[in-house]
Parts: sequence; C-alpha cells; structure tokens
Amino acid sequence: MGRDILKQDKKLVWHPFTPLQGVADNLVVTSAEGSYLITEDGRKILDGVSSWWVNLHGHSHPLISKAIAEQSAKLEHVIFAGFTHEPAVELAKNLLSILPDNQKKVFYSDNGSTAVEVGIKMAIQYWYNKKSNRKKIIAIDGAYHGDTFGAMSVGERSIFTSPFTNYLFQVEFVDFPFPEKEKTVFEHFCTMIDSEEISAFIFEPLIQGASGMRMYSAKMLDKMIGYAQSKDVICIADEVMTGFGRTGSLFASDHLNHKPDVICLSKGITGGALPLGATSCNQRIVEAFQSNDLKEAFLHGHSYTANPMACAAANASFDLLTSENCIESIKRISDQHDSFRKRLKHPRVKDVRCKGVVLAVEFETDEDSSYLSELRNRIYPFFLERNILLRPLGNLIYVLPPYVITNEELGSIYKAIEEFLDTIET
Repeated sequence: MGRDILKQDKKLVWHPFTPLQGVADNLVVTSAEGSYLITEDGRKILDGVSSWWVNLHGHSHPLISKAIAEQSAKLEHVIFAGFTHEPAVELAKNLLSILPDNQKKVFYSDNGSTAVEVGIKMAIQYWYNKKSNRKKIIAIDGAYHGDTFGAMSVGERSIFTSPFTNYLFQVEFVDFPFPEKEKTVFEHFCTMIDSEEISAFIFEPLIQGASGMRMYSAKMLDKMIGYAQSKDVICIADEVMTGFGRTGSLFASDHLNHKPDVICLSKGITGGALPLGATSCNQRIVEAFQSNDLKEAFLHGHSYTANPMACAAANASFDLLTSENCIESIKRISDQHDSFRKRLKHPRVKDVRCKGVVLAVEFETDEDSSYLSELRNRIYPFFLERNILLRPLGNLIYVLPPYVITNEELGSIYKAIEEFLDTIET
C-alpha cells in the first residue's frame, strides 16, 4: 500500500519548497501520536520541529480530536458574512483574554500568510480611510512573513521571492538589530520614521524564524515600537511562529512594554490540528473602520473564514495551553534547552542560542551559510536515519518541539546533534 501511495504521490502531487527532481522519496506517514510520526513501515520519528512549528500538544491529542468530531456533527462550516457561530465567538473571547490588553477585535483567515495579509491591509486601509498619503512600510532585513504577495513584499528579497521581485510593492528595510549594530539601526529607523511617510512597521518579535532563528533583544524592539507609535506609525507583530508559548511567554509581545497595534496569529492556534489564521487589532484600528459607508468597510474575506471545526480545535487547544501542566512544560523545555546551550562546546559550533522552547545551533563551515548551503543536504538525512525530524535552515538546525516531549526525548535530540558535529569536524 505504501509503495502505491508513493508512486501516485510522485505522479500527482507537488510538494512545497521541494524540487520536482533529484530528491529522496517522501516518507508515507499513516498516523501520529504524541511527539511521534508513524510511517507506513512502522517507523516512529520524533517530531523535533512540531511539523513546521504548528503542533503544540502532541499529535492526535484526544481533547482536540473530540472537539473537532463533536463540532463536525453539528456545524461543519457556514459563510461568515451575515452569520456567526459559538466557536468563533468563544475563540475571540479566549484569544483576547491572553493577548495584550490593548487588543480589541479579531479577524479570522486561514493561515499565517493570510493573517499577515490582513494585518497589512488593515494598516494600509487605516490611512486610506483617514485620507492620508502615508503609504510606506518598514520591515526588518531578513524577514519572512509568508508566501502570498503582500507577505512576500514585506519579506527579505531572496531565492524565495526572486521570480516575483518585479511584482512586489516597495518596502523600506532596516538592518537586523544585532547587538553591535543596535545604535546605528535605531538611528536609521528613526530617520525613516521622521519622514512622516511611513504607514506601518511590521516585524517578527524577538525571533526571525525562517532566516535562521535570529534573535534580538526585547529592549531594542521596545524602543523601535515606542518611537514608531510616538509618530502614529502602526506596529504589526507577526506572531505566527512566536505565538502560543514559543518564546517562553504566551506571546513574544508579552516581553514588551509597548504593545503592537496589530498581531498576526496562526500555526499553533489550533494545536496543529486544522488550518486557521487570526489577526487582532487595537481600538485605534477599529475606529478607522466604524462607518456605515461600504467604501470604508474592510472588504476582505476567505471562503473558510472562521471555520467552526477549526475554531473548536483552537478552543480545545486554548484549554490545554492555559493549563498549569502546559505552562510547566514550556518552562521545562526552555530550561532543558538553556542547559544544553551552556554545555555545548565544539569547534564547529559558530553559535548556539535559545529563547523559550526554540533552540538553534549554527555550524561553522567553509560552505555557503545561506539556505542553499550544501550542509543542509547532510543534516536532514543524518537525523532522519536516527528517526528524528529536524529540518535545517542552511547551516543551522533548530529544535522547536511539541510541549509533550519528554526530557529523555530531548536528550536523544541533543545527543544526535553532538554526534553530527563530530561528523563535520576537521
């Protein structure tokens, strides 16, 4: 059966971020439980990356599965223009109860890119409704906000965007605020803000994910947001990856004194069970759209906006996330990562860093350190042969596990990292 699925997969299916030729066969996954993916031949693979950062509480969690099943038997979907339903209202209440206090409304979409698109469009239309000429957006160099056109526009120009460069709107980029560059970055940022042309500032708070889990200080970001907001610039936090406990707090914005005007959410929102996006905003944004004039309404939507089953899954995940057991697990994993960071000493380690449940190990190599690094072609199979799923970002590997992972399972990942380091030592 597995071979037939794989044959049909090769013939019919186009996989993301994958060449159509010259790659190893995909693994056929038939089930998953807890921290493990189970293949058709019975292998149990430890999911060290939470299946692209989405899984919070382990695969096939019974509480989330039950919530989806019960909701599917009552209401599987309904158009969300002119109608509403309890799971969506309950989820908005739940989200606003844990988001920063300034957030007042939630707009639903269906993934991280669309959550970002909504945030960008909210900011642009805010100034349109205000009849202002502010049109420019600032982003941080190295940013990744998704693969739709607006999200690509505010992201780094790279191999991911090069075929589309001529179709992206122009964005002002400020350098990544490495500790040694904070002063010059902030001065440049303030100069751009002072032009009075900037409509919005979008950022991945504290950790840039796809660019290599690059981490920067909350103090620096707080200064940037504070200055931007003092000049009425709308601040958009892309918490698609950092949200729901990944930085040690429920949201990366919790580490800040100045709270964003708009927050984009997805990935962990349903515990990894179903696709869902959400974009929250403060009262300032809401007030710009409070009009009977259809031309000032936010004319944006998706067919599956606020899907009831996805919202039910998210509400079940919320109950798990806010439980004492989950909060303790987040701290436990964070502590384990930090202990490993402190003891990892190797000549091939260029840097090792962690924030919350995110651990990143960057290797010192003579090769290209970008996403195209040949080292990535050695990293992925090395760990997969040991039944560990770690997906490299160039010459860097990261560990971002579900919260149910045990200390013993984490230990097996750390041990495998040390073993891999010995294979590249010269």
